[in-house]
Amino acid sequence: MKKLITILAGSQSGFMHLLRVSILIVMAWIGGLKAFNYEAEGIVPFVANSPLMSFFYRKADEYKDHKNKEGEVVLKNVEWHQQNGTYTFAYGLGSAIILIGLLTFAGIWYTLPGMIGGLLTFGMSLVTLSFLITTPEAYIPDLGGPDHGFPYLSGAGRLVIKDIIMMAGGLVVAADCAKRYLNLTTERRSRNE
Repeated sequence: MKKLITILAGSQSGFMHLLRVSILIVMAWIGGLKAFNYEAEGIVPFVANSPLMSFFYRKADEYKDHKNKEGEVVLKNVEWHQQNGTYTFAYGLGSAIILIGLLTFAGIWYTLPGMIGGLLTFGMSLVTLSFLITTPEAYIPDLGGPDHGFPYLSGAGRLVIKDIIMMAGGLVVAADCAKRYLNLTTERRSRNE
């Protein structure tokens, strides 16, 4: 047991890099999926109900009449999403998410970009978690059963709540980069004196 504890304690730096790689994988995958219509359409309830983001859509209040199921293609709904700006917004959001993932990953070698990426990961996750407050679809609707509303998360709500881990991970990698940056700065000053 003591050997395992020693190995774990000595592996913290490697695990920090694993956290950065994990953030990159999630960001690149989710960000990349934003280029596909089903994913762009899937985030509409979150964006349309968010006071921080609804202005990105032209017709945010009409989204309920134009939902496609995942994998379904209803041409009139696709046309509505084109007019709404759904796909254009998703392309921009996806690009930003991938960039945040790359900045965070760069923290393996570069402290300032890694710190910025970690802070942006935290901020993005905070916005995503706000959807639990603003998006009715985050909870089971009242369809007659006893389990509905808060705290009964729907599939969408369960997807969002996981961002609390991403939020914490962003802060951890940002703090690691900040610590490494300060150590490097102190070392440089010592050498120059």
